[in-house]
Amino acid sequence: MIKHLSEDIRCVFERDPAARHLLEVLTCYPGVHALIFYRISHLFWALGLKWVARVLSHLGRIISGVEIHPGAKIGRRFFIDHGMGVVIGETAEIGDDCTLYHGVTLGGTSWQKGKRHPTLKNNIIIGAGAKVLGPVTIEANARIGSNAVVISNVGESQTIVGVPGRIRGEKELGSRKSGDQFEAYGVVSDSEDPISESLEQLTDRIQELEKETTFLKKQNIDK
Repeated sequence: MIKHLSEDIRCVFERDPAARHLLEVLTCYPGVHALIFYRISHLFWALGLKWVARVLSHLGRIISGVEIHPGAKIGRRFFIDHGMGVVIGETAEIGDDCTLYHGVTLGGTSWQKGKRHPTLKNNIIIGAGAKVLGPVTIEANARIGSNAVVISNVGESQTIVGVPGRIRGEKELGSRKSGDQFEAYGVVSDSEDPISESLEQLTDRIQELEKETTFLKKQNIDK
């Protein structure tokens, strides 16, 4: 547990240029506070002391604004940036080197017991306000854009945007250990705005229709 917490703290410096020194990270980063409470409460959960685990988890929620169920499974070097409003359900599974921004929900869509929350593989970024719902699987290196709603599986290296979530692009990212490979808020550098693209397509179509109308009017005048 101590080793995992140490890695959780070190990865903050790799993914947040605002982090200056260890004391600042330990005292001013709610995502780190939430993970400290989670690592301890998850240990109690694994020992069968579930009430104690839930109480510790609830204290972590009060202090950090992040709600992580102690039954969730979280890998190494996990980073929650800003933190407020993040919710991670009981049967959620998160791999190594994942990053969540504020307002992210890894939620369930059923009241039935059993696996009902998402599974995140390695090297995944989920942008602010995004919702990943149900027992879906997000494959390695995927990016979920801010405010997207994902209710189906996401393939490796895919970028998902919109409501409901749709594929925006694919990009091989590999390991995120170097800073130039990290895309904050789940947005790749060469991605386009889908709304702007749609408006451009509509504008082009209107121009084509105007040309056709002008041509037809001219033919009628000539007749």
